[in-house]
Amino acid sequence: MGPFEYFEPLSVKEAVSLLNKYGNKAKVLAGGTDLVSLLKDKTLSPEYVISIGKLTDLDYIKSDGKKGLRIGAMTTIRSIETSKHLKPINCVILCQAASQMASMSIRNVGTLAGNLCNASPSADMAPALLVLGASVKLVSASGERTLTLDEFFVGPGSTAIKPNELLTEIQIPVPPPHTGGSYIKYVTRGGEELALIGVAALLTIGADGVCSAARIALGAVAPTPVRATKTEKLLTGKKIDDTLVKKAAQTASDEASPIDDIRGSAEYRREMLKVFTRDAIKQAAEMAKSAA
Repeated sequence: MGPFEYFEPLSVKEAVSLLNKYGNKAKVLAGGTDLVSLLKDKTLSPEYVISIGKLTDLDYIKSDGKKGLRIGAMTTIRSIETSKHLKPINCVILCQAASQMASMSIRNVGTLAGNLCNASPSADMAPALLVLGASVKLVSASGERTLTLDEFFVGPGSTAIKPNELLTEIQIPVPPPHTGGSYIKYVTRGGEELALIGVAALLTIGADGVCSAARIALGAVAPTPVRATKTEKLLTGKKIDDTLVKKAAQTASDEASPIDDIRGSAEYRREMLKVFTRDAIKQAAEMAKSAA
């Protein structure tokens, strides 16, 4: 690990002031489960590290009724996994994704904001948040702005956050009634829980059995976590049956752009993506039918 100057700001104002001063020379430390490893192997060598661990006012999960859900930047993955705020507003998919991320020790320390800012194509929380239509609040010394996650991810390990900005909150609108979601990931043996494939499905199904809204997001099969918009259009306005689900799974596979690497070939990923997309859609449909 290379030398760096370390700061522990006590307020968001102080943190963004430091970011405004040091910009590209600084890295923000939240839970540290990703950043510390990158510092140790010298993948990153910042001159300054700004820890936001003492910003306890950013550790919260708040449900504002019809307005939606707000999750602070210092909220751990474990807190999301066990939260009582998510089930009443049909956001159980977040609990599912959180429960499948890494090990318990990582979930107890790692934060949702850190997972997003790391911007791994295989990040577990990203697909679930994408189908929920989540946005992030970014604060700088000059003000704040909000970006949807579709806008936030720009490439592998890269986001639209500026060097002088701090991600302080994740905002999630309340899904419509009769909405169900499912997140499923596939890991290879010895894969250290890193997703080879991740699929999130969120469906709204009316009393007539017709899918009025569909959101599908894919992880680990493109440079960033992505929405499968053609698959969504295929499902919307139709009754979910085995034939339609099979077509949707094929469409999702066609929309993906996986790579060949040591963990699996692109062809293998496409084939497995069909299986996991099919299962995620079926699970989401069952949950939607029983949801309030």
